[in-house]
Amino acid sequence: MTLYVDADACPVKDECIRVAERLATPCVIVCNGGLRPSNHPLVQTVFVPDGPDEADKWIAERAGPGDVVVTGDIPLAARAVAAGARVLRHDGTALTPANIGNVLATRDLMADLRAADPFRQGGGRGFTKADRSHFLDALDRTLRAAMREKPDGD
Repeated sequence: MTLYVDADACPVKDECIRVAERLATPCVIVCNGGLRPSNHPLVQTVFVPDGPDEADKWIAERAGPGDVVVTGDIPLAARAVAAGARVLRHDGTALTPANIGNVLATRDLMADLRAADPFRQGGGRGFTKADRSHFLDALDRTLRAAMREKPDGD
């Protein structure tokens, strides 16, 4: 079981490391650079080459059953869910086989709307303390559930 964090533009990296350390869970922070690696032996920082979606590709190639992925990237989330990993967004929302199709369709629809209307850019709400708190609770619950389901011998 590993916690994979898509760390480029991730507002909850520190929270991921804190929960992983507390639960003694291996954590892999994946980014294009610009981060200081953690000194904790359970936390590994992986620097991928610059380029679109390189961190996403790296995570998608490795995440699978028993793993937890933290990402705001919906296509990566869809690939991780398909591979059997548990996925959390930065606000603590779980992405599952039951909801990932709708989330992906909504993302594509919004991209089409933004492309069709140049004045419909940006938007969305800011990341709040409540989002951070919800994320911490969700990550703790998700990692504990993954630990309970971990096959013996792993």
